[in-house]
Amino acid sequence: MIDTTKFSLADFMKSEDKNIMELAKEFWEYKEDYVRRRHYQYRRVSITGSGPTMKIIDHYTGQVKEMINLASNDYLNLTKHPRTIKAGIEAVKKYGTGAGSVPLLGGTLDIHVELEKKLAKFKGCEDALIYTSGYGSNLGTISAILHEKDVAILDMYVHASIIDGCRNTNVEFFRHNNMDSLEKVLKKVKDKYNTKLVIVDGVYSMDGDIAPLDQIVEIAHAYGAFVMVDEAHATGVIGKNGRGTPEHCNVEGKVDIVAGTLSKALGAVGGFIATNKELVNYLHFYSRAYMFSTAPTPQATASLIEALNVIEEEPELRQRLWDNIRYFRENLLKLGFNLGNQQTAIFPIIIGDDYKVKEMCRELHEAGIYVNPVFYPAVPRRLSRIRMSITAGHTKEHLDRTLDVLEHLGKKYGII
Repeated sequence: MIDTTKFSLADFMKSEDKNIMELAKEFWEYKEDYVRRRHYQYRRVSITGSGPTMKIIDHYTGQVKEMINLASNDYLNLTKHPRTIKAGIEAVKKYGTGAGSVPLLGGTLDIHVELEKKLAKFKGCEDALIYTSGYGSNLGTISAILHEKDVAILDMYVHASIIDGCRNTNVEFFRHNNMDSLEKVLKKVKDKYNTKLVIVDGVYSMDGDIAPLDQIVEIAHAYGAFVMVDEAHATGVIGKNGRGTPEHCNVEGKVDIVAGTLSKALGAVGGFIATNKELVNYLHFYSRAYMFSTAPTPQATASLIEALNVIEEEPELRQRLWDNIRYFRENLLKLGFNLGNQQTAIFPIIIGDDYKVKEMCRELHEAGIYVNPVFYPAVPRRLSRIRMSITAGHTKEHLDRTLDVLEHLGKKYGII
C-alpha cells in the first residue's frame, strides 16, 4: 500500500523505468490509500445537478447526502434558470440532440451564428467563434496562431489550457500581476519574434484575484505585443454589466483577443474566442480544435443565448452574488483566515500544509459542506489551500453554517 503522506500527484506524472500500465497500477494504490484515509474528495457523484445545495452519493457510506455546494463555478445559478432550461428544451425539439458535423463543413446552425454575434457584442469585439470546451478554445486558438518564430508571454499563474496551447512556440513567464516583471520580459523579446502575445487570466481560478488589464494592455501595446485575456471566471461576474475584465478595467475594445468558457457563470458548456473579423476567419480554417470537433449541441447553444439575455436583463442576480461575496469575505477575515489577494467569487483559504488541507476537507465533507482541496503540485506546498466558490443562490444560512464549521476547524488545526 502506497502511503499518500509520502507521495504527491507529481510523483505519478511520468516515470523513466515503468510503462504506463505499471504506473497506473501504482497510482491506483495511491488512490486507495486516499480513500482509506477519507481524504478522497474527487468525483463525488451528484444526483441533483449544480446548485447552492446538492445531493450526492457519499463515497464512504453509499448513502445520499445533501451538502452545501461551495465547489461550483455556476456563479449566477443559470444552469437551472427557468429561461435557460426552456430555451434548451425548445432547441432540442427544433434541431435535435446534436449538430451532426464539424462547424466548418455541415455543422453550423443559425443559433451558432446568433450566439457568436451575441458574444462578440457582449465582449466589445467584431466577431467571435465558439468551441465545444473552454479548454479547446484556448488550446485551439493559441496553437493556431503561435509557432516557432513567435512568443507567448504568460503570467505565471495562467490556466493549464493556456500553457498546453503554447507547446509549439516560445514561452516567457512574468511574475503574477507584476507589471515591472512584464515590462522586463517585453524588453527582452522586443525584436526577436514575429508575433508577441501577452496572455493572462481575467480572474485567476486558484486565487480569485483580478488581472490589472488596463496596465497590461498599455505596456504590451507600447512594446508591439498583442494581448489575450481568458475570461473564464470573469464573464457574468465582474464589470458593471457583467461583461468581464475589459469592462471592469475600462479597456473594452482595446484587448486584441478575448477568450472564455461558456460553462461557468453562463451555465452550460463550451468556449469562445472574440476578436477582429479577420482573425476569426483565420481560426475557422487553422484552429484544429475548431475544425475537427463537432459543433456545440443545439440545447447548450440556445441555453447560452438565453443566459446572456438573463445577465443583461436580470442584474439582481449579480447583485445577490456580490452581496454574498462581501458578506463571506468580511466574516472569513474577521475570523483570521488568510485569503491571499482574493477579490471575486473564488475564495482560497490558504493553509500551507497539505495534510491539514486533507483533514479539514474530510471534516467539511462529514459536516455536509462541499469544498475542493488544492495542494502540491497544483500550488506550492506553502500555499496549499481549501478552495470555495460563492454563488448568487447561497443564502445567509448556507454561509453562516459554513463559517461556523470553518471557525471550529480553523481553531482545531491551528490555522486561526
